[in-house]
Amino acid sequence: MIRLWHVAQSRSFRVLWALEEIGAGYELIPCSFFDKSLRGPDHLARSPAGRVPAVEIDGQNMCESGAILLYLAETRAPHLRAPEGSAARARFLQALHFAETLGAHLANLTQHHIVLREEWMRSATVMRLEAKRLQNALGAVGPGWASDAFSVADIAQGYAVWLAQRFVELPQPAAEYLRAIKARAAFQAALAKDGPARIYTRSFYPPPEG
Repeated sequence: MIRLWHVAQSRSFRVLWALEEIGAGYELIPCSFFDKSLRGPDHLARSPAGRVPAVEIDGQNMCESGAILLYLAETRAPHLRAPEGSAARARFLQALHFAETLGAHLANLTQHHIVLREEWMRSATVMRLEAKRLQNALGAVGPGWASDAFSVADIAQGYAVWLAQRFVELPQPAAEYLRAIKARAAFQAALAKDGPARIYTRSFYPPPEG
């Protein structure tokens, strides 16, 4: 049995979605950023940064979502990865890690639009700059970009694009990619288990004018 510590809408959604794609048995443990549970010693033993995801799997703890995705594919779903030495391997790895580039822009936008609650704490310049950088980076994403067949790279990318639509207008290929992602039964199943919105309570967070 796999145990997943999860916060709705956070990066732990990537692992939740992967588990649904694989059809693996798991226990979902809802957590919150708004209490002290993620700072307790038990959780810090699983995730030293006090974040999610955290999983207990095969007798060990893991807390990096990209590493968890790859490990799940390697141990339980080889069809969700490009094997070492294959012609598709470089493209698969590039897409898997490009999701972190998108994630960096999304983290900055989330920080300024949502986490920093007081207006004086926020930077309009940063919000405009990061929105533009995110939109430019999304220009690389489209159907078939991650791999010829659906893989955990698409889970990493798909989650990023799903969040990105809250901050920017998606380029057309990225919008087509997201439509295909949202149509997947496992994505819909994960979304149903994700929990009520706690982080992104608005459908769109536009950059300040200026």
